[in-house]
Amino acid sequence: MIIARYFLVGGAAAAVDFTVFAILVKLLGWHWFSASAISFVLATAVNYVLSILFVFTSGVRFGKGTEIGLVFLVSAMGLAMNQFALWMFFRQLGVDVLIAKVLATGVVFFWNFGIRRYFIFSHRRAGQG
Repeated sequence: MIIARYFLVGGAAAAVDFTVFAILVKLLGWHWFSASAISFVLATAVNYVLSILFVFTSGVRFGKGTEIGLVFLVSAMGLAMNQFALWMFFRQLGVDVLIAKVLATGVVFFWNFGIRRYFIFSHRRAGQG
């Protein structure tokens, strides 16, 4: 089942995201906003590589360059959602920053899966209905 495989891949990417974020914030004293952006970008790269190895077929709808560009474009929108959710949970609701990061990651998980599954890695070719 594709969602189960994506859940495992997403879990691995989330582990990278959370671990890098925690190290930057708790050990190195970085501001949560910068730390979250860096950890998210690294996790996106991990997610892409694992996704094309275990979940989706690369190149079925777009060329490799376009596909990677779309993944990072979609991820940029996901990053905006992640930053907003993190801000809401941490700064507005007072949730611990690490718990807020977990919650924000959960919000973005479904966005990433849906766009990748039904648009980027869809077996429908670009330009076809």
